[in-house]
Amino acid sequence: MLKTLVIIPAYNEEECIADTVAQVRSAAPWADVLVVNDCSSDRTGEILKDLKTAHVDLPVNLGIGGAVQTGYRYAVENAYEAAVQLDGDGQHDPIYLKAMIDELEKGADMVTGSRYIKKEGFQSSGMRRAGIHFLNGLIRLCCGAKVSDATSGYRACGKKLIDLYAEDYPADYPEPEAAVMAVMNGAVIREIPVVMRERSGGRSSIRPLHSIYYMTKVSLAILIHRLTLRRRK
Repeated sequence: MLKTLVIIPAYNEEECIADTVAQVRSAAPWADVLVVNDCSSDRTGEILKDLKTAHVDLPVNLGIGGAVQTGYRYAVENAYEAAVQLDGDGQHDPIYLKAMIDELEKGADMVTGSRYIKKEGFQSSGMRRAGIHFLNGLIRLCCGAKVSDATSGYRACGKKLIDLYAEDYPADYPEPEAAVMAVMNGAVIREIPVVMRERSGGRSSIRPLHSIYYMTKVSLAILIHRLTLRRRK
């Protein structure tokens, strides 16, 4: 089994962070857990201290990209062979962690948990699904990579991408951009079907008024990455 770190970015997740950590520990006792507390204004930090789980308290709010990159830097500094991003809001079921690591051991550089392979469980709104379908198509057009869930934040990475993301990781709404970076750096990307759940607390960082900004920003970022990065083998 690869030496594995589960990175859980958390911002104001006092309602569900304890359950999320407990579920990870139960499903994957062979993995280490690191919660990156992104300068939460609620009791997230206090709860983490009570749980006695490894965590980093960021002094300023860096956003999801900065929080995840902090986890990758921790993984590099502590010689982890695999790192799994898993949201702190309860949407990602840790039962799939073993299957993700199995795919890494079979040669994948990135394994993404996709809710759209079997189309079971929480599927998000129709507008959100349309946006995801558009981004899937844009990534395929730009990079030739076929993905079914470009915005999934449930993904595992091997050493090659751990090193890459520790040095350079997109700032906000990073998942589609990070996938393009992986493809352009010659990474082998695979997907496994997962069933996602509705968040058990808190609120999403992508709200209706932000959707237009999100789609515009991510689409432009994908195009820029494609134009500026030379595909590596």
